Amino acid sequence: MAAARRERAAAPDPAVPQGLIRAARKSGQLNLAGRGLSEVPQHVWRINLDPPEEARQNLSFGAADRWWEQTDLTKLVLASNKLRGLSEDVGLLPALAVLDVHDNQLTSLPAALGQLENLQKLDVSHNKLTSVPEEVMRLSRLKSLLLHHNELSHLPDGFGQLVNLEELDLSNNHLADIPTSFALLTNLVRLNLACNQLRNLPADISAMESLRQLDCSKNYLETVPPKLATMASLEQLYLRRNKLRSLPEFPSCKLLKELHAGENQIEILNAENLKHLNSLSVLELRDNKIKSVPDEITLLQKLERLDLANNDISRLPYTLGTLPQLKFLALEGNPLRTIRRDLLQKGTQELLKYLRSKIQDDVSSPHAEPPVTAMTLPSQSRVNVHAITSLKLLEYSEKQAAVIPDEMFNAVGTNPIATVNFSRNQLREIPPRIVELKDSVCDVNLGFNKISSVSLELCMLHKLTHLDIRNNFLTSLPDEMEALTRLQIINLSFNRFKVFPGVLYRIVALETVLLSNNQVGSIDPLQLKGMEKLGTLDLQNNDLLQVPPELGNCESLRTLLLEGNPFRTPRAAVLARGTAAVLEYLRSRIPA
Repeated sequence: MAAARRERAAAPDPAVPQGLIRAARKSGQLNLAGRGLSEVPQHVWRINLDPPEEARQNLSFGAADRWWEQTDLTKLVLASNKLRGLSEDVGLLPALAVLDVHDNQLTSLPAALGQLENLQKLDVSHNKLTSVPEEVMRLSRLKSLLLHHNELSHLPDGFGQLVNLEELDLSNNHLADIPTSFALLTNLVRLNLACNQLRNLPADISAMESLRQLDCSKNYLETVPPKLATMASLEQLYLRRNKLRSLPEFPSCKLLKELHAGENQIEILNAENLKHLNSLSVLELRDNKIKSVPDEITLLQKLERLDLANNDISRLPYTLGTLPQLKFLALEGNPLRTIRRDLLQKGTQELLKYLRSKIQDDVSSPHAEPPVTAMTLPSQSRVNVHAITSLKLLEYSEKQAAVIPDEMFNAVGTNPIATVNFSRNQLREIPPRIVELKDSVCDVNLGFNKISSVSLELCMLHKLTHLDIRNNFLTSLPDEMEALTRLQIINLSFNRFKVFPGVLYRIVALETVLLSNNQVGSIDPLQLKGMEKLGTLDLQNNDLLQVPPELGNCESLRTLLLEGNPFRTPRAAVLARGTAAVLEYLRSRIPA
């Protein structure tokens, strides 16, 4: 019976031509990628055990075809098929050094993988794996393990047993933490943890003394362990699209060549962050909240690319122009006062040339104050009376002030104020005297401060149509905001909301709600549908684990932004097609 079964198993499979099998017996390599296989034929697993078809038929053999002198299979490629599982018979190929099963539909791996003691590379990426069997941890000769684009939410504690591992890719999974035994992977050179749900990294990761490339992009990291900065071998560090508010110091990273930390919430870039990075050639910090660049940037003598786009930088050190290797400098999207917009568009070399030309001016008058003009009263040099009387604007921004001086409100008198700009200060609360402007003010900007709550005084500004309170420390909004019946636009981006503020559902005039870069975990589609004027909803870079299908019924939405959340559906390809396509997709998912 057993012999009969082997006979049937050894029957030729049209998807696996005998010519391939014959060639594999000579070369030790078999490539079955892209052949539409839903399972691996038995004679592939038994290629080292069973005599070939020709031998069983007693055909004549030349010296070159002596099957008993065949080479054991060392490389098997099964990529881009339709495999849902691998047989335990994989253990019949003990000489395998490379096993590539990427781009299939595997939901699990066989325990027999642990018997492949010669395996050096295992690629099971782009599958549907939810776990890694403990037996894989026995593969002591494994150098490359590729697990990216699966559905892993946890890893075996025994990962540290893979002591010869040099490359580990765990990106695009659902990992919330990583085992502390990672510290034992002292030969690891490349570690990719991007696109997971990590909120912190274990300090023990610093024990990876060979690590040259670490990618933690697109996670939820709020801090980086200080020990990470002691990793002397690190050459490339990717921290993009997290929730970092600061960078660590890098006392030991003498070899670091690339630091990517864009799309975070970093406010301060100081000398300690930079002064040890003698080898740095790429520094990418775009889309943060950095207010100034320290003079110590000139210590980065090997810097070739510097990306500071979309920050809050108002002034640059002119000595930036002296960096000898700098070939690319991005500054667009900053409120730069001393550099004209047309100059930014002329390219890096013209910009550096301009900065160098200003160095002498900077030395002669390093902190010159702007002159008092006819538009300001000498006794009230901080108050722009012209702006108050002619533009109906009360402005006190970019002063790093902890409070708004009383003289600002005193200068208003009986003048109606339509616009208030107190942005980019150090305010911890909304100035109580703002209530004095309630009969006229319709636009208030309190962005880029340290405000942790919305005051009742603000809720009394009954003519308010536009409120910008982005980049603060807000976690909730008071119910009293329901009184702002004319409010059309609210910007709450880069705060600390964990839930969609309930009071917003009740402000029916709202047309635009910007809530990106918070920690919002859910939304109520039924209440959103009641916001009949809502045309724009930005929920990018939050913690949404799922998008309710009923959101598709919010037909007033013209712009819906959901990128950067951990949900799996709609997939990126659907999101990329735009709001109408997303809403249509969601409606199709509503249970009948």
